[in-house]
Amino acid sequence: MKETLIRSLSGLLYVVILIACLQFEYAITVLLFVFGIISIQEFKKLTQLKSNIPYLIFIVLYGLIAYYKLFKLDLEAANDAIQVLTVLTIFVLLFLIRDLFSKKIIPLFSSKRFLLTTFYITSGFIFLFLIANYYEDYNPNILLGGFILVWVNDTFAYLVGKNFGKQKLFEKISPKKTVEGFLGGLFFACVASYFIANYTEILNSTYWLILSIIISVFGTLGDLIESKFKRQAQVKDSGTIMPGHGGLLDRLDSIIFAAPFIYLFLRILHYVS
Repeated sequence: MKETLIRSLSGLLYVVILIACLQFEYAITVLLFVFGIISIQEFKKLTQLKSNIPYLIFIVLYGLIAYYKLFKLDLEAANDAIQVLTVLTIFVLLFLIRDLFSKKIIPLFSSKRFLLTTFYITSGFIFLFLIANYYEDYNPNILLGGFILVWVNDTFAYLVGKNFGKQKLFEKISPKKTVEGFLGGLFFACVASYFIANYTEILNSTYWLILSIIISVFGTLGDLIESKFKRQAQVKDSGTIMPGHGGLLDRLDSIIFAAPFIYLFLRILHYVS
């Protein structure tokens, strides 16, 4: 009972801080920066990377893009850099997905660990920032909707899997995940997308439905990939910063993995609309 209460209060505090900061452009910029630094620290421990260079890369990349976006400087140059970052990030994440299905362990030679901290962790937080700043005027509703869809997907995947799950989704990595749970999370995320579309009025219900599928699929892959890193490191959680939940990366693994694909979808919408 006490553990459940601690877990609930810890999760509630996380949600309250996130939603409160989303109301203010500078506040969410700082919060994502802090979350990024903590997540890099946790990921470095998982991959046994001793170097502090990933912190420097994160500070430079995140700082530059945030500076250009917040103060609306040379946006054309910034957009060119973001396009390059998008392509590189998508390629690295696709290779991670390949490793998830084709390798017993994810290879972690030195150069790959730097690639992962840059294009898996750092890029994830940069794209979360860019999603909130996608339009000329700051509007956090797409990012908030993304987090809500992750929470809905995770909650109902757990509930459906616990009560009706029979077929294991990826037993060697995450024994508790089931196909029925995944489909249940996906279904309720799709349902939630309809209500988000009516509340936000930024994207229509069809676009939000597509986003819910992107978030459910790539969010689940992100969760499985982080689980594989933890299994390789022989730890249960990525950290201890959130009592009852583990590390911050444990809570953000789904959304930071899905973020580049969300942003890519928004870019495609921009070009075809």
